[in-house]
Amino acid sequence: MEDVAIRPGMRVRYPRTGTAGTVVRIEEIDGNEFAEVDTTELLYRTDQLVPIEGEIEEPKKVRKSSDISDYERLKEIESSEDMQEKYDQVSGVGAG
Repeated sequence: MEDVAIRPGMRVRYPRTGTAGTVVRIEEIDGNEFAEVDTTELLYRTDQLVPIEGEIEEPKKVRKSSDISDYERLKEIESSEDMQEKYDQVSGVGAG
């Protein structure tokens, strides 16, 4: 990667995953320098980070429903008599 000194407060990107954020702190572990990135709270080797300019795009959220609504929907499906009847009709592996 680039040979730029990564320091706290810098905006950086980890090219392998596209993760971007601001460096919170620098830490040395076993002779390697690591930077904590605020968006993931993970440590990345500083020699693998690329400084970026401009705004950092927020990751897009794909999930449209909450875990609670998913749980309630699953509970409703599993408790329906129709579904239970279908479970009862299965006999053996791959049968149906």
